Amino acid sequence: MNQEPTQLLASVRQFGIQLSATPRGARLARLLAVEQLRSWGLDAASGPAAQIVAELAANAVTHGRVPGRDFTVGLFAAEDRLRIEVTDTRGDRLPAVAAGYGLPLVEALSLSWGVRRGPVPRKTVWAELPLPGAAASRPTATQVLATRWPTP
Repeated sequence: MNQEPTQLLASVRQFGIQLSATPRGARLARLLAVEQLRSWGLDAASGPAAQIVAELAANAVTHGRVPGRDFTVGLFAAEDRLRIEVTDTRGDRLPAVAAGYGLPLVEALSLSWGVRRGPVPRKTVWAELPLPGAAASRPTATQVLATRWPTP
């Protein structure tokens, strides 16, 4: 008698939206991401995720904007991680950590982050966060700013 192996497939929740490459679109990206995380019952991850989405969306609108083209935001929640992706249509302009405050904040709040090119003319900037109870907690944005840019 042959027995078929039983495999448990990981459940991945997904959310994606296309928004106008405007300051209003960037603000809406943050609000919709927070609401989606709440609907998934991931309220504890919504604070750091909201700040990461805000930074990546603002960068897409400011540095990745091409008139007439939108940007997209994607959320992917698996067993232990939340992945945030923001895609814009300026694949020729890659982000630089030393350029401002935004990406160091993303770096500090996430487990990892990076950039994926393509398909032309796009690029996707992504960041991953631990989901509650899955890994050691990450610092809050206030804690990060206090250590990196202390007030006099």
